[in-house]
Amino acid sequence: MGSPDFTDRLTATATETEALLERLLDGAALPGETARPKRLLEAMRSGALGGGKRIRPVLVVETAALFGVARSGALLAGAALELVHCYSLVHDDLPAMDDDDLRRGKPTVHRAFDEATAILAGDALLTLAFDVMARDEVHADAKVRIALVRELARASGLGGMAGGQMLDLAAEGRFEPRRALTESEIVTLQAMKTGALIRFACDAGAILGEADMAARASIARYGAAIGQAFQIADDLLDVEGDSALLGKAAGKDAAAGKATLVAILGVNAARARLDALIADADAALAPFGAKADILRAAARFIADRKS
Repeated sequence: MGSPDFTDRLTATATETEALLERLLDGAALPGETARPKRLLEAMRSGALGGGKRIRPVLVVETAALFGVARSGALLAGAALELVHCYSLVHDDLPAMDDDDLRRGKPTVHRAFDEATAILAGDALLTLAFDVMARDEVHADAKVRIALVRELARASGLGGMAGGQMLDLAAEGRFEPRRALTESEIVTLQAMKTGALIRFACDAGAILGEADMAARASIARYGAAIGQAFQIADDLLDVEGDSALLGKAAGKDAAAGKATLVAILGVNAARARLDALIADADAALAPFGAKADILRAAARFIADRKS
């Protein structure tokens, strides 16, 4: 699953991101804050700390490295993105959404605390993400920080992750009679619900690096390919994965009849699609030569992961 060099880089960035999130989620109130309620902070920490591969921050850091960006700023931008991702997991696990009891091998936030606290914890993680992304330490140029905040908002909201979640709920028959989605509809849903934050992780590195339009286009193509690949790999894990390795229940999406490419294409065709996406991601990185080898390894890691 990825080269030894990539595994080392993944581990290092995950460790640094964890330490950064620890600092961002400590008990000291910031200027402009009145106090940080203990129970809410504990719920936020439960949702954000102590687990996950931190692949999104890794993509921010490694894409930014292509353009010579300082690691400290890229790490902070990656941490902001990870706060959005963690908020989405806290809310996705709620009974009104996916109703999950386990996340990363431990009780979900609404199980460890309660539903109201979990909602507020997700809200606060999301809000903190934009606080972090807007900080001077991310990039000296305010225009770059504004671009990051704008693109993160679009990836997270109505036309991105939140909108994709709504499409997913609709596909389950929550608001209208269930119908089978077409392949194109599933691709759109997944590009929003899962792919948008992964695409942003790559775009963020190019924004931080103030890359030219040609480089931005190449990175965008790479991000779109691995975003779709991530969801197909996730859906294959739901069908074939081990609950102990996944840290959550396997087979739940398949049992619920969720709209996935695996469901309509079959396992073998889905694996072929996954391989094609990884090949497209590799091709998108051609202009960067060997400098992009870590990103190539990241794409393969996404495709081959077991959890």
